[in-house]
Amino acid sequence: MTPKLSSLTIFFPFYNDAGTVAQLICDAYAYGRQLTDDLEVMALAGGTSRDDTWEKILEVQKEYPDLKIMDKRDNWEGYAVIKYGFAAATRDWIFYTDGDAQYHLDDLPRLAEAQMRTGADVVNGYKTRRGDHIVRRVLGDGYRKLTRLIFHLPIHDLDCDFRLIRRSSLDKCVFHSHDSSILLELVKELQHTGAVFTEIPVSHYRRTYGRSNYRAFDLVREKLIGDAKVYWTYMKNRGAHKETKQ
Repeated sequence: MTPKLSSLTIFFPFYNDAGTVAQLICDAYAYGRQLTDDLEVMALAGGTSRDDTWEKILEVQKEYPDLKIMDKRDNWEGYAVIKYGFAAATRDWIFYTDGDAQYHLDDLPRLAEAQMRTGADVVNGYKTRRGDHIVRRVLGDGYRKLTRLIFHLPIHDLDCDFRLIRRSSLDKCVFHSHDSSILLELVKELQHTGAVFTEIPVSHYRRTYGRSNYRAFDLVREKLIGDAKVYWTYMKNRGAHKETKQ
């Protein structure tokens, strides 16, 4: 029997994801109700989609009236929109994953089991095999190794957006990123506040609907530029903290 969490928010950032909205929200309720007696599910509209993502979210809400909807169709910050999901979540634990359904929620109970077993504040997945084109796999592997080396990250797979996070740990974090470097900032902020991490392997699948909102090389370029800004801010704040202590 899977151990239960005190309370849980599950949210998805949806953008050009009309074909996966219904299944992910349905799975969130199905698996979430196994994991807690106090569940909040949230659909975050992360931009003005080219398809009918917004209409699909409203349609699914008719089946699940307590579905919380966050309208960020005016979003200009790309994937950094997830920070608004963190801010809006109200339960003790927060789980989020991408709205493209390349991760499946049947791995979610294993995150909860790992948390109960280790007492960790953050349970992060890492991809055992990436269900993407070879170019994305090669670039992603190079980026993963580079960031772990430079930033001394407590996890192996920064880009694995399959995370269970203690909300009290998130409440200590301050985010400045306006692009996909939010992931680096998220992990470094949590690490800086003393959060304890653990990892488990998770499956990553090919898309069944649509295509990525980023071209592979554009994404890497955005990450490298954004990550450099995060690094500069982190080192500057670290230096200021040392001066204050002295």
